[in-house]
Amino acid sequence: MPKFKLDDVDHKILDLLIDNTRIPFTDIAKKLEISAGTVHVRVKKMEEAGIITGSSLQVDYKKLGYSFIAYVGVFIFKTSQTQFVLERISEIPFVTVAHVTTGKFNIFCKIRARDTAHAKDVIYQIDDIEGVSRTETMISMEESINDKKRLLHSIFNEI
Repeated sequence: MPKFKLDDVDHKILDLLIDNTRIPFTDIAKKLEISAGTVHVRVKKMEEAGIITGSSLQVDYKKLGYSFIAYVGVFIFKTSQTQFVLERISEIPFVTVAHVTTGKFNIFCKIRARDTAHAKDVIYQIDDIEGVSRTETMISMEESINDKKRLLHSIFNEI
């Protein structure tokens, strides 16, 4: 698939969208001194090229009562059970991220919970999945960096 070429206007549009996905196209147009129609057409082209795949909602988990974060390494009896285990993990809503990995763990998960007791319940749910031999948990003391914006700005500036 050919690499999509972004020009300076595309970069500026993306920079504004990265910082605020809900910014109206009319506001982008005013800031960049172009028409709202131009912004709309450019964003549509970037969506069709698969560069923009939607927008996301950011929430304050602490305010919702889910400030406890833990990482769970999952060991599986047989690697052929990976997909089955992933499907069962995806049924646990408090598992927010899961990666198939090389190295020590077969799967590495991030969980969000209300407190340690809730986290224990989530970890036990993972541990009870058929095919899981054991888990190893690391508690996050603080989420110091959780910022995709810097990465996206860097990537889009390279394109």
